[in-house]
Amino acid sequence: MKKILLGLLLALVVLVAILLFNTLRLSSKQVEAEPLEKITFSDQVYQNLSKAITYQTISVSEDAIPDSAAFFGFHRFLAETYPLTHAHLSLEKINTYSLLYTWEGSDPSKKPIILMSHQDVVPVDQPTLEAWEAAPFEGKITDTHIIGRGTMDDKGTLIAVLEAVEKLLSENYVPTRTIYIASGHDEEVGGGKGAAKIVEHLKSQGVQAAMTMDEGGYIAENMVPGVTAPVAIINLGEKGFASFRLIVETTGGHSSAPPRENTIGILAQAIVDLENNQLPYKLVPPIDSQLAYMGPELPFFTRLVFSNPWLFKKQLLEGLNAHTTTAPTIIDGGVKNNVIPTVAEATINFRILPGETIESVQAHIESTVSDKVRVEPVGFLTNPPQVSTVDSESYKILEKTIRGLYPGTIVVPGLLGGATDSRYFYEISEEVYRFYPMRINSESITRFHGIDEKISKDNFQEILGFSYHLIKEFDQAN
Repeated sequence: MKKILLGLLLALVVLVAILLFNTLRLSSKQVEAEPLEKITFSDQVYQNLSKAITYQTISVSEDAIPDSAAFFGFHRFLAETYPLTHAHLSLEKINTYSLLYTWEGSDPSKKPIILMSHQDVVPVDQPTLEAWEAAPFEGKITDTHIIGRGTMDDKGTLIAVLEAVEKLLSENYVPTRTIYIASGHDEEVGGGKGAAKIVEHLKSQGVQAAMTMDEGGYIAENMVPGVTAPVAIINLGEKGFASFRLIVETTGGHSSAPPRENTIGILAQAIVDLENNQLPYKLVPPIDSQLAYMGPELPFFTRLVFSNPWLFKKQLLEGLNAHTTTAPTIIDGGVKNNVIPTVAEATINFRILPGETIESVQAHIESTVSDKVRVEPVGFLTNPPQVSTVDSESYKILEKTIRGLYPGTIVVPGLLGGATDSRYFYEISEEVYRFYPMRINSESITRFHGIDEKISKDNFQEILGFSYHLIKEFDQAN
């Protein structure tokens, strides 16, 4: 017994030593950066964003025809508001509604960069209108905010980039590197007719960019336990997107004589089985990079966990949602309260972790549910795109730009749970990143696609200044 106790004690000492060694050797990956000048734009920018919001460029579904009056009106507004941009940059309309601006650089040996955003917005649920501070498409400006659908997702970014270009042109700035501004019109319903067509067009011209920047990253405030500093999340990749319809067909019957297996009961059991048997959590890129960058900035005991994923893998990956998620979103079946339906259906949405595919998710569903359930893919589907790297020159420039503008901010790579138009651009770009300095906290994050979407004037100024400096910092690099 004594030997056993000594052996256990020795094992405990070794374990503690390993944990402490890994924790203490974890050093900060935050880069030093020269402070960048704060650029202030006039109050007119608030009016410009406000006006942009009034154009109801709503995407409803993949098959719906865009509202041409709204989109063409928005295009005319851009031309009138940014005259220097439209005089000095070439503009092509791709597939009628998407926009591609080209600002030719003076040095053709430099690879271009692509700055992305999208014009379309999601609809507003009519029952929520009374919960808004102002009408969603009014574009109301208060003492502190601009309110309206699209301020956060994603007209705010588009207007910021165009404001930055207009200001640079007013300063007679001539880029050495060609800059593309790509703005799709259907991001909210998959981007297949917008961003995908822009990529086809650029590819046909032989364009190979050094870097593409899109929405999807942010500055998190008070959202990381134990960390008081803001955390800038540069998303290196994103999850895939797929929905599957579960269909159960039976002979139905009268509710007074129900069969042992009811149509709706079979469907309900399939949903429960999928929720109880979800795909596993996995430590995949860029989750590993996120741990390495975030870990050194945490309090000691949390840092110990982050620096030892071999032991605390389950807790870490669950906290980061590092698996393919399962979410029932639509259910339908039945016509009368005393009739057992012959058909019942449910739609399950999956956000697919890098390393898994649409096909592997469908195989998982089919192996989990009863063979009485038919499984069919439905709607827009996309596999996870490749993951960008933290080792590139482009990432280093982006990192230094953020640190130069917001000293004390912790810069961390991450994985976006949603889908963006940027996934199409890997075909023509060495690296694809998702970041603009939109400040997010536990309250404001619910406003994406939600009630009372708005952005503060101060934060909008930050996005403007970031866009201005981003162009210059990339242009000055080799």
